[in-house]
Amino acid sequence: METEERLKDLMQRGLAGEAAAYQQFLKLLSAHLRAFVRRRLAQWPDVAEDLVQEVLLAVHHQRHTYDPALPVTAWAHAIARYKLVDWWRAHAGKQALHVPLDDVQELFAATDTEAREAQRDLAQLLQTLPERQRLPIVHVKLEGLSVAETAQRTGMTESAVKVGIHRGLKALSARIQGMR
Repeated sequence: METEERLKDLMQRGLAGEAAAYQQFLKLLSAHLRAFVRRRLAQWPDVAEDLVQEVLLAVHHQRHTYDPALPVTAWAHAIARYKLVDWWRAHAGKQALHVPLDDVQELFAATDTEAREAQRDLAQLLQTLPERQRLPIVHVKLEGLSVAETAQRTGMTESAVKVGIHRGLKALSARIQGMR
């Protein structure tokens, strides 16, 4: 609670125009945020410091939104969480590309026979569905056509295509669950 009170006092004095208090606020807050961010980015320690700087910059730019009735740390943590989410979104796909080859060996261990068997099983499952559910799933989910293209190709409305996909996937899921 001591840190919270100190931060709150320094923030309010900084907002009132005391430059030295605001500078102390940023220094104390940066140490607090550094620990907060490092815990969440333990695998990327070099990123943590850059993100702390981004959060401090956002805190500075958004200082007018601070409500003195609320804890400063809660307000700063909210900003930090938004910055963390932005970072994760920007890097999630890139991080997936850096998976060690040892971890993906099983992907290359699958045989052509297993792939053919999986395709056969999927085809058999799809055949159990009515055409109004099967065709939208095949065209949109397997062939990669858009809903509009599928509607044009099948003579169905776009809404009917979406409903067909939803109901078909739900029916397939129920059938698969029943097989377990």
